[in-house]
Amino acid sequence: MKNLRVSIPKVVLLGGLAILTMTSVSVYLTARFVFFLLSDYPWYEQCVAFLLLAAEIFILVHSFGYFLNIFRVIARNREIVSGPLPSELPDTYPPVAIIVSSFKEPLDVLDDTLTCFYNLTYPNKHLYFLDDTRYDLPNQDAQEMALYRESIDDLCRGLGISLFRRSWHGAKAGMINDFLDYVAGRAREGFVMQHFTDHPPTGQEKYIIVFDADMNPFPDFVEPLVARMEHDQRLAFIQTPQYYTNFEKNRVARASGLQQAIFYEYICEGKSLQDAMFCCGTNVIFRREALEDVGGFDDTSVTEDFATSLKFHMRGWHSAYLNKVCAFGMGPEDLLGFFKQQFRWALGTVGLFRIILIEFMKNPRRLPLGKWWEYFLSGTHYFVGWVFLILVLCPVLYLVTGLPSYFIKPELYFIFFTPYIALSISMFLWTLSRRSYHIKEIFTGLVLTPITFPVYMKASFLAVLGVRGTFGITPKGGSTSLPLTALWPQLLLAFFCSFAFVWGLMRLYYEHGPVSALLVNSFWCLYHFLILTSVLYFNFSEEKV
Repeated sequence: MKNLRVSIPKVVLLGGLAILTMTSVSVYLTARFVFFLLSDYPWYEQCVAFLLLAAEIFILVHSFGYFLNIFRVIARNREIVSGPLPSELPDTYPPVAIIVSSFKEPLDVLDDTLTCFYNLTYPNKHLYFLDDTRYDLPNQDAQEMALYRESIDDLCRGLGISLFRRSWHGAKAGMINDFLDYVAGRAREGFVMQHFTDHPPTGQEKYIIVFDADMNPFPDFVEPLVARMEHDQRLAFIQTPQYYTNFEKNRVARASGLQQAIFYEYICEGKSLQDAMFCCGTNVIFRREALEDVGGFDDTSVTEDFATSLKFHMRGWHSAYLNKVCAFGMGPEDLLGFFKQQFRWALGTVGLFRIILIEFMKNPRRLPLGKWWEYFLSGTHYFVGWVFLILVLCPVLYLVTGLPSYFIKPELYFIFFTPYIALSISMFLWTLSRRSYHIKEIFTGLVLTPITFPVYMKASFLAVLGVRGTFGITPKGGSTSLPLTALWPQLLLAFFCSFAFVWGLMRLYYEHGPVSALLVNSFWCLYHFLILTSVLYFNFSEEKV
């Protein structure tokens, strides 16, 4: 990411464009609602029109939230990208625990991660490896697992890292909670700690830094975070971004990383300015006192980080985000891994949305309105799968069946739609380009969301029903292609779009109208067809040199 500063006139221009974009979103949303109310058509057509309106409202509301965050960043920072960060060193060096929880991760991945831990320059660090691997499962090679366990011991012994194991229950959140109990003197049966160091830690660490097993922090990761935590005693955690290293030859990892980058730029910065940043599970520092105050990580959710963040804010703790690349990791390397990751995130996030609604209705003053707004946006994001399905089926339905039969006068529609779409796209691309992202890269990251619609639909449906799900790690160490039968929702929908596109062209040729309606809906069918068929491109994720 380049360090670029923007002149004051350009900042004013960007701020004005952000306000204009949000205004256009609001105007178009109002116009669509009015058009829906004034249109006169049968009830069954009203049902189709209502679903389309609901889908558009979802997109418009989330778009407004995104551009509002951009405006906050511009207004607060007076620059569109982060400049060079000052060297921040704490006045004192309180003890810090550096931990990673691992469930049978590849040894070469763990070797890289733990070596990076060892190379951290913070002088008062204590390194812990939390081995959550199941060695007692049936139908696995006992000799192979014994060798793996011995390799973990040797790795920790060689780097002087404390090794913690326990009788297995729960997943990552439960493992970290058990570790916190152990170092606090609340050890239970099955807890085992081995200190492979000449100076065993006392268990009095003030801060806890959590990494995923594939994350490699830079040597100076700890110092600026501790300095900021020491400055604000009510700061529960500071989140830093995730960036992937395995993107050069892998399409899924590249697109997944770019999708993450969109989130970690303006969205996270805007949430942080509202004191509504939530934890993302890795590359994050926690105040141990805050974790104790909320009872540890919320292990009732598969997105324990998001759930625990809500607990922090409910208890009056603050959160922050530092937009500085402090660590690199590995992204999912095939669609199977990506879909598993997204399913877990969607299931946990939408499941927590039920709790957010309940808490809001019980006591809306418990959090400021800005925080509720950000939690509502985050909690509803993964309903995007249903939204995409509606947006795809509506033009198909119109071209093939003529439903809904009404169509707004083209000149009236474009008066409201054109400013909205032009300003939104321009603002989105311009702001990300100021942070050194190219249009092709941005589009590659965006495409992964619509082709994941069946995963989002299933996860959000189960979450609404109250299904908790189980925690699963993102596979690493190679990619595989899914059979085409596993991609039948995307391919079937792509077939519908292609059929409707051809049907629409035939209607244009033989019926000669309504030209505007047929052209617009045919365009959307072609657009959706290209998006959906890109699943074949990502299914063969490894690129040849």
